[in-house]
Amino acid sequence: MTGVFDSCFATPGKMIPLEEARAKIRDTITPRVGTTTLPLRHCCGKILGEGVIARQDVPPHNNSAMDGYAIFFDDLATDGETRLPVTARIAAGHPLERAAQRGEALRIFTGAPIPDGIDTIVMQENAVEADGFVTFPQGAAHKKGANFRHKGEDIKDGDVILKKGHKLRAADIGICASVGLTDLCIYRPLKVAVFSTGDEIRDAGQPLPIGCVYDINRYTVLSMLENLGCEVTDLGILPDNLATITTALDQAADSHDMLFTSGGVSLGEEDHVKSAVNALGKVNFWRIAIKPGRPIALGEIKNKPFIGLPGNPVATLVTFMTIARPMLLGFSGRTDISTRSYQVPAAFEMSHKGGRYEWQRAYLKDTDQGPVVDLFHTTGSGILTSMVKTDGLVEISDSPREIKPGDLVTFIPYSEVSQ
Repeated sequence: MTGVFDSCFATPGKMIPLEEARAKIRDTITPRVGTTTLPLRHCCGKILGEGVIARQDVPPHNNSAMDGYAIFFDDLATDGETRLPVTARIAAGHPLERAAQRGEALRIFTGAPIPDGIDTIVMQENAVEADGFVTFPQGAAHKKGANFRHKGEDIKDGDVILKKGHKLRAADIGICASVGLTDLCIYRPLKVAVFSTGDEIRDAGQPLPIGCVYDINRYTVLSMLENLGCEVTDLGILPDNLATITTALDQAADSHDMLFTSGGVSLGEEDHVKSAVNALGKVNFWRIAIKPGRPIALGEIKNKPFIGLPGNPVATLVTFMTIARPMLLGFSGRTDISTRSYQVPAAFEMSHKGGRYEWQRAYLKDTDQGPVVDLFHTTGSGILTSMVKTDGLVEISDSPREIKPGDLVTFIPYSEVSQ
């Protein structure tokens, strides 16, 4: 923590390149939560606290991929149809209780264990059964091993099937169940306290006197934190009173892993939040070469991280997605803290002079040649509808660039930065 928040401020006022900031985040952010054990049924969406190693093969035995007939491939005639006696029936969960014999066909159903020696399953659509015999036309089984699921073809005993730091999805829960696991070691949720400050801020539903505004950012930050799996405490709106703010932050630091706000703490301001954080710990500023956003307050109280995002609603959302989210993922134990993006043809023209990264709100449009991405008509950081009416962000690097329609640009869907 100290390495991240101290080393970036050797030159006051210096603009930090985004890639440098991202590198510091990747290199120094570590989990700030402990682990616990949960029943498998309750682990979806949680983060693995240790790798998962298989203790058996999946499938545990050779089994049939089709309803049909289990045979020895060499019993099939090469120059005409084949007729074999049907001598047994094998269903899932009911193995054949004797050795299979050459010259016989065994009626078998999907998932049923295949007896030793049997090497081929002929699907029932390629067979005709009557009077205790089954007839296969020439070529009913195109090759030896047809419709065969082999023991361990999915997972082998000893395989690492999931790695530490992986966020568990429904398929991951299924794969853990497939090797017989009943519970998993997971990181407990990151506990985050969120607050707003300002005598002019009102909660939704309250009267709105002249000069006051409803609190937007606290609600968006709370929602984004919950989408990341954090356990969130809403401290509400703190008044512009140093003693009140200091007491609230002091108490929150005792019971939370992290403190979060937006606005009210920007470079050069003499405000109560900054004074309170400095009284209890320290606060610094990253001035990252980005748009929107740029000034982000980073500090600590009792060794608990404090993050203060910019105050404009769009800047709050964008800097949360691009700067704060990787930190939160790392603090939560996740290892995949990078953001996935896609190359999509532009449907716009733009001249970018470079010097800083930009994120432009954008939406996808379908064309006969495939999807293209176009920019929202305004770039104002206070226009929250621009986030509602778009599909994601176009990321433009800090190098000068002329973008013309058809050029590939980097597109980040909101779905990639919301979980």
